[in-house]
Amino acid sequence: MRDHLYLLEPDFTDPALPGRRFYCWHCALIEGVLAGFPDLARRLDVTRLPWPRPREALVARLGAAHQALPVLVLAPDAPDALATGRHGAVRFIDDKDAILHALHVRHGFPEAHP
Repeated sequence: MRDHLYLLEPDFTDPALPGRRFYCWHCALIEGVLAGFPDLARRLDVTRLPWPRPREALVARLGAAHQALPVLVLAPDAPDALATGRHGAVRFIDDKDAILHALHVRHGFPEAHP
């Protein structure tokens, strides 16, 4: 089993804000890192989900309370210290900076310059 990254599909609408189009800037940041290092990105499973909730693929793994994106679901061999949350036996990271750190530590992506 591999780490599994969930991102929002780009270019979505929000019924609460009619007539406007959006992207998630946290997801766009991570998409840019993945695009910059495609060989490393292939080490992950990546799923892009639509904006509307419930996000069933995520609910099935993390429960209804954890649908915010981006989120990295950690493989069983990942160190516990990387996780920012847990749903049963499933550990995950739901903070963009912590996700970027995990991509560096677990998959060899370069670090962001301070």
